[in-house]
Amino acid sequence: MARRLVEAGVSLVQVHLGNNESWDTHGEAFPHLRDKLFPPTDRAVSALLDDLHERGLLESTLIVMAGEFGRTPKISHLPQFYKLPGRDHWGAVQSVFFAGGGVRGGTVVGSSDKIGAFAASNPKTPENLGATIYRALGLPEAVAWHDQSSRPHQIYNGPPITELF
Repeated sequence: MARRLVEAGVSLVQVHLGNNESWDTHGEAFPHLRDKLFPPTDRAVSALLDDLHERGLLESTLIVMAGEFGRTPKISHLPQFYKLPGRDHWGAVQSVFFAGGGVRGGTVVGSSDKIGAFAASNPKTPENLGATIYRALGLPEAVAWHDQSSRPHQIYNGPPITELF
């Protein structure tokens, strides 16, 4: 469906896993990831990338897969709510996947410490994520929008992740 929307000229497509599944895995995380989340996500993302590539649309279509935060590096268990352990919200580090849209494939930017708790090298911010998307969309770094009082508001609030281009 996402590929067909791109082919039809839709400029922004958000894909949801469906089946009322949630990545909010505070409990029962590991069987849920193994059985309900990873398999359909792997199939869908790889199929979308293959379909866009085969139709010559991947270079003009930016794919971003991200959440609003990462997960704690340590497993937690809330037995009053869940039978099995999971991981809680963690804002200090997370992974984001980019493909197409002019970004260089296979590029890894930055690293975390050995337990995935904090950035160990080349940390990036949400502002860098936004700026990277804006650059892939072709928006110049000086672009701004103006409010009702004609005051300019810059869209870029940080530099793009240049390693991706």
